Amino acid sequence: PENTMHCPLSDEQPAIFAMAKRFGEEHIAPFARDWERQGTIPKTLWPKIAELGLGGIFVSEEHGGSGLGRLDATLIFEALAMSCPAVGSFLSIHNMCGGMIDRFGSAEAKARWLPALCRMETIFSYCLTEPGSGSDAAALRTRAERTDAGWKLNGTKAFISGGGYSDAYLTMVRTGGDGPKGISAVIVEDGTPGLSFGGLEDKMGWRAQPTSQVQFDDCLIPAENLLGQEGKGFSYAMAGLDGGRLNIAASALGGAQAALDATLAYMGERKAFGKSLDQFQALQFRLAELEVKLQSART
Repeated sequence: PENTMHCPLSDEQPAIFAMAKRFGEEHIAPFARDWERQGTIPKTLWPKIAELGLGGIFVSEEHGGSGLGRLDATLIFEALAMSCPAVGSFLSIHNMCGGMIDRFGSAEAKARWLPALCRMETIFSYCLTEPGSGSDAAALRTRAERTDAGWKLNGTKAFISGGGYSDAYLTMVRTGGDGPKGISAVIVEDGTPGLSFGGLEDKMGWRAQPTSQVQFDDCLIPAENLLGQEGKGFSYAMAGLDGGRLNIAASALGGAQAALDATLAYMGERKAFGKSLDQFQALQFRLAELEVKLQSART
């Protein structure tokens, strides 16, 4: 990425992009097709990513994170997606959860969750969508009832990236009445009795990122697993998605850039009627159009 009129890069940002791109080329790209076929990313990859400081991009340095900004993150996810959009996007969700805990969690919650999140010993998933609704607050049905021991959860989340794979689930639940003000955010650890998962979704792509339903049947969690304030969960969820949308857009951009690069290389090698394909004017026009779309999207 170069400096543009709209978004000048700092001295460090091209280096951040180059580091993530190099890592992807070495540790992700050679295996991406196998992981896509197998429908999973090996967990041995994550500590290597964490060593680069990419496990807690939005987390303050005090809790083991990198304390980077939004533009830094989009550069990282674009670079990783050039090797595999599924891996980059999955990492972006984990980082979105880290940013939410860092921003909205109590001092105790941050000390408890963030160091292992940043080391990627604890991989996080984000649970908002339900079988009947996406980010529609009023339709959210998963309930958490207060008990003497903490909270009792009942309900189902749908299409969750990392369902059955992750170590912790940052989950939006209804603790009060209808509408957004009745929603709170809680953290459910893998292995909690009453937590179970549906079968893997059969997707058109991004298969390396396992996706499934997440189910709660009288699932009991401690009171301190509430994140931030009761009734504020929906605003936390939307704040997370504000950055998440940028990260997923950056991942799409990285995938598109890799596709264009592969096309250019192929057109330089493949010959027809005695010249390489990149010498045909009609194809040059098509390439120019694609390049314009790519640069517009990046801007």
